[in-house]
Amino acid sequence: MPEKNQLYEAVIEDITSEGSGVCHIDGMAVFVPDTAIGDRLTVKLVKVLKNYAYGIIDKIITPSPDRIENDCPVYKKCGGCSFRHISYEAECRIKASIVENAFRRLGGIDASYEPFISADICEGYRNKAQYPVAAAEGKTVCGFFAQRSHRIVPVTDCALQPPVFSSILSKTLELANSKKISPYNESSNTGILRHFYLRKGAHSGEIMLCFVVRKDIYRQLMPICKELSSAFPEIKSFVMNINPDKTNVILGKDCITLLGDDLISDIMCGNTVEISPLSFYQVNTVQAEKLYAKALEFAAPDINDVIADLYCGAGTIGLSMARKCEKIIGIEIIPEAVENARKNALNNKISNAEFYSGDAGKVFGMLREKGCSPDIIIVDPPRKGCSEETLSQITSAAPKKIVMISCNPSTAARDAKWLAANEYSVVKICGADLFPRTRHTECVLLLKRNTL
Repeated sequence: MPEKNQLYEAVIEDITSEGSGVCHIDGMAVFVPDTAIGDRLTVKLVKVLKNYAYGIIDKIITPSPDRIENDCPVYKKCGGCSFRHISYEAECRIKASIVENAFRRLGGIDASYEPFISADICEGYRNKAQYPVAAAEGKTVCGFFAQRSHRIVPVTDCALQPPVFSSILSKTLELANSKKISPYNESSNTGILRHFYLRKGAHSGEIMLCFVVRKDIYRQLMPICKELSSAFPEIKSFVMNINPDKTNVILGKDCITLLGDDLISDIMCGNTVEISPLSFYQVNTVQAEKLYAKALEFAAPDINDVIADLYCGAGTIGLSMARKCEKIIGIEIIPEAVENARKNALNNKISNAEFYSGDAGKVFGMLREKGCSPDIIIVDPPRKGCSEETLSQITSAAPKKIVMISCNPSTAARDAKWLAANEYSVVKICGADLFPRTRHTECVLLLKRNTL
């Protein structure tokens, strides 16, 4: 039995979906972060359980051919970039394997796997960033939470964010400190400033800066907004979001525009889209367009098809298909996102799209009672996947095709297994990288009804 705090020599054999390397010591699986397949190293065990253990690198004896030099000073503290120490080619191989393993092992599904959709750009690709705020050495700082903690690693210059975000954050912090706006303390639920939240239109270049605060500080923020507006004309919207609750949920329900527009706009799949602080919008626009193109290829609608787009967000997926079908019906639980979707349809002169607010399963069930019978259903659920109620409503509607997009291959595999037991077969699966250098992987799959 391997022992805690002892050193062992091992070779990394695989990488988990959490980004940790896997090796075996005396037959026991050991998970070691910051490793690469093929690393020969000495591992120090830090936690030993009955069937597996956790270790850390003591020394790399022979590095894997996949290893590269890390170029981020806070990489190991932040924990956001699980794969910054390996080549991008190796990262894509790992992510493609994670997708396949999820469907084969968790879903028991054997389908055709299309070539993994890699990214052309691995730096500065995020169009959204949320920076928690805290006090450090008498000053207000912002950054990211260290992995598995609520301890903030101060940083304004992240390689995954557009460079302009760093400039805006540095100036915003300077002004917040000069105005003595107190940072939020989540333990005591005191202080005011909770998060800085930035969004950017990848194609339009328009930026939104949102101050997440515990209470209304309109008068204190207005001078900051005016100064930032002069320094950064690309900021088109300044918003105050009020979140008074003692919670780790970032945004509250109330948004107040401080200066400029309520929304920013961008282009997605050829359509103009409006983005509010609360609406869902894929963080990597260029890669999302590739993903949605694959979803359209899988759906292959004809002009007489009705498409239901569940978990539709601001309507970007459905609207990208609207001109190729008879009708789009979108459902989204966030009312502000539904309003964005309706405006997006109007702005793009798309008249065959309807959007409804509410729980996907419940609203779709009500629409079915009124005669809604889609030929194709698109689902893009949150990480937890679809509820069983939603899956039941989908299969009861008996569409000829289901196209599922997921940011969590494990829950997608679980949902696909349920659908496979209820008259649907998984035909094609394709992994896609929307989050280069991180452990997150997206996938899209096509299911067809067995009776067809």
